[in-house]
Amino acid sequence: MKLGIPKGSLQDTTIELMKKAGFNIKINGRSYYPVIDDPEIECILIRAQEMSRYVEQGIIDAGITGKDWIIENSSDVVEVLDMIYSKSGLGKVRWILAAPKDGKIKSVQDLEGKKIATEAVNIAKDYFKRNNVNATVEFSWGATEVKPPELCDAIIDVTETGSSLKANNLEIIDVVMESNTKLIANNDAMKDPEKRKKIDQISLLLESALVAMKKVGLMMNVERSKLGQITKLIPALKNPTISELTDQNYVAVNTIIDEDQVREIIPKLKLAGASGIVEYTLNKVVI
Repeated sequence: MKLGIPKGSLQDTTIELMKKAGFNIKINGRSYYPVIDDPEIECILIRAQEMSRYVEQGIIDAGITGKDWIIENSSDVVEVLDMIYSKSGLGKVRWILAAPKDGKIKSVQDLEGKKIATEAVNIAKDYFKRNNVNATVEFSWGATEVKPPELCDAIIDVTETGSSLKANNLEIIDVVMESNTKLIANNDAMKDPEKRKKIDQISLLLESALVAMKKVGLMMNVERSKLGQITKLIPALKNPTISELTDQNYVAVNTIIDEDQVREIIPKLKLAGASGIVEYTLNKVVI
C-alpha cells in the first residue's frame, strides 16, 4: 500500500506520531521515498497541498493532509480519520483574513474591489462569494504575511499562534475556516479488502497514539482504609485498576487521566494519603 507523508510543516510531527503508532520512518537525505519498517507499506513524501489530488487519482492509496487542502482541491476522497494536530502540537489551525493594523480595512465588506494574496485561492474565492464581495484573489507562493500593504490590501493565510501576523503589523479581520489534519484514502483502495484492512489498521493505531498524547498513566500505593477517598479523586478513563500488594494493608492503584489534570490531582492524592505516586507516559490508548 502506498502511503503519502506530508512534506513540509507537518512532516516532523507526522513522523513522530507514526512512531508512536508503531511505524518507524527514516528519511534518507533528499530522497522522497522514506524507509518504513512495515513491508506492506511504501511511503512517499508529498506536500500537503497536493496530497488529496494524488489520493483521488489513485497514485497513492492513502495519505495525511489537512481538511483545508481537500476543500481547496475539491478532492473526492474518503476521510478515514480526524487527527487534531498541527506542526506546533495538538490543535486545529485557522485560515484568517488579515489586514494592516490601523488601516481602513475593518471587515470583509471593506475589501470590495481590493486585492488579496493567499495560497488557498479557491477557499478565498468561495469566502468572498459567500459574503457578496468582489475582490481580486491572487496566488501567493509563500511569505504571504509580508505582502500588505505594498503588494496587496489583505491576506488570507493559515495561523496557529498569530505571532507572525503581529510581527508584520497585521490584525485578524475574520476567521475564514478552521482546519485539522486527516487521514484520507482513495475510493477504490477502500473497496480493496487487503488495502482497506491495512488503512483501517493504520487509522486505529494513529487514533490510539493521538489519544495517548493527551493522557498519562498514574500509579500509586494506597492504604485500604483510604481507598474510597482516593478513588473519588481520580477521573479514570473507565475505572482504576486495583491490585493486591504483599502488605495486606495496602493496594496498588493504576489509572489513566488527562495530562492537563495531573498538576491538580497529584497534590490532592498526596494529601489524601497516596504514596509512591508515579506518572508515566503512554504510547497508545485504544478505547
